[in-house]
This record gives sequence, structure tokens and C-alpha cells, in this order.
Amino acid sequence: MSPTQVRLRRWSQDGRLYAVLAATGFSMKAVFVKLGYAAAPVDALTLLALRMGFALPLFLWLAWLSSPARDPDAAPLSRKDGAHIVVLGFLGYYLSSLFDFYGLETITAGLERLILFLYPTLVLLFHACLTRQRPSPRTLQALAICYLGLGIGFVHDLQVTGWSRDVMVGSSWVFASAVTYALYYLGTGALVARIGSMRLAGLAGGASCVFVLGHYLVAGDPASLPGLPPAVWLNGGLMAVVSTALPIYWLALGIQRMGTAQAAAVGNLGPVLTVFASWLLLGEPLSVYQLGGLALVILGVSRLKPKSAS
Repeated sequence: MSPTQVRLRRWSQDGRLYAVLAATGFSMKAVFVKLGYAAAPVDALTLLALRMGFALPLFLWLAWLSSPARDPDAAPLSRKDGAHIVVLGFLGYYLSSLFDFYGLETITAGLERLILFLYPTLVLLFHACLTRQRPSPRTLQALAICYLGLGIGFVHDLQVTGWSRDVMVGSSWVFASAVTYALYYLGTGALVARIGSMRLAGLAGGASCVFVLGHYLVAGDPASLPGLPPAVWLNGGLMAVVSTALPIYWLALGIQRMGTAQAAAVGNLGPVLTVFASWLLLGEPLSVYQLGGLALVILGVSRLKPKSAS
């Protein structure tokens, strides 16, 4: 066995490999969205419906993997649990994804990931409001570093586009996505501890697929789907498999082996991977300002200590 194979086996056993794979999969989502938009004049709702249509059986697969049918120790779901899961699905994978796709219509994948990566700061701020506890000086310092980094990246994109209104609107959509995802994260709480992160993700993701597909049937144009270019279908499928179901599965395996805090630390790779993937695959500019802003956001997030959801 070669040294590389030995290292990969060790990383697989201690969870690092799965955490890196999860970060890579999640980071590619924005790239697939931008490639889908570039392939045809498709709107955000249609592209999201393709993603969720492909993802629905995969979410159900994740839920089955961790269900009582597979795990006799799995806790049964109450009506209250079911209602909780529906609300989380509405917030986390329906509203958050829809807002994110709207934002990606007008901003770069790199800036999108920079804004989304602020969600841990929002979790802490919302938690402080709910508990009426003032954040510690370390937390306030970390928040300041994060938003300074975001400001650098945001202003850079505004300058490149001639202070475009589209960048401000798109950034607002993505920030709304970060807010709804932070609310989803806060809402997991005791539920994820009781039924497990993989099962919750599968059930909440399945509920969100129903919301998205229902929205598309009411407000979209299903008759246009057969006429979409193969590249749009391909990127919708890649989003569902590579950037949705598999990363959730890999992250659950990583958390199981190395713990939530360490798995989250590996997740700091996500924005870096997105920036370089968008530069390599989409031809988006890669400047010193972007890298500096990215470094500050990652530094700030790494100094935060949010309460674990699992």
C-alpha cells in the first residue's frame, strides 16, 4: 500500500476525509448554479426545482439510512417533531436556497460564498438576542473581523461592476439566505441531538423539496422543462448529488468520527474552494482584495464558538 493510500485510509478512519469531501461538495454548489445560468436563460425557480427534483429521492435515502428500519435505537417521531421538521425544511432548504439562487443571478460565486459564510455570526447574534446575553469581547472582535472581510469583498465587486445596483440586490438576496439558514441552524437544537443530523437533514430536505416543487408547479413553467438544454439538466443533477445529498452524508460521517467542532473547522475550506473553483471554471476575477476579504472572514469565523447543534 502506497503512502498516499495509507494517508487516505487514516483520514477516512478519523473522519478528516469525509469532512474535506463535504466542504468540497458544498463549495461547488454556487459554481453549478452559475454554470446552469450560463447554459440557458433559465430562472432561479426552475433551476432550484431541477435541483430539488433530483435531490428528493436522495434526501429520502438519507432519511431511510438513519430510520428505525435501519437503526433499532432510532427515536420515533412525534407530531411535534413532524411539525418542527416541516418548519426547518421551509427555512433551511426552501427559503434559504431560493434566496441564494436569486442572488446568484447577479453576483459572483466567490462573493456569494463570502456572504453565506457569515451565517455563524448570525447564529451567535440571534442566540444573544434570545438569551439576552451580551456577546463576549472575543465574539465581538470576531464579528468585526468577519464583517470587515465581507466589506472588502463587497466593495471590490461593486468597483469591478461600476457600483452596479445588481450587485447590491444580489448580495441582499444572499444575505437573506444566510439569515434564513442561521434560523434553520438555531431551530435544529434538541431535535438533531434526539434524531441525528443525517436523519434530520434527510427529512427536512425532503420537506423542502415538496415546498420547492409545489412552488414551481404554481408559479413556474413546467411545460418548458423538456426544452431545456442538457447542460441545465446536468448541472441540476450535479447540484443534487455532488453539492446536496452526498455532502450531507459525508458531513454526518465526519461529525460521527471527529466531532462537530473539528468537522466545522474543516468546513472553513469551503469559501476558499469556491473562490478558486469559480476562478478556474467560471473565469471570475481573483484579486488581492478578494483573497484578503476571504482570509478575514475565515479568521473571524474560526474565532467564533457557536453552540453546537449536534
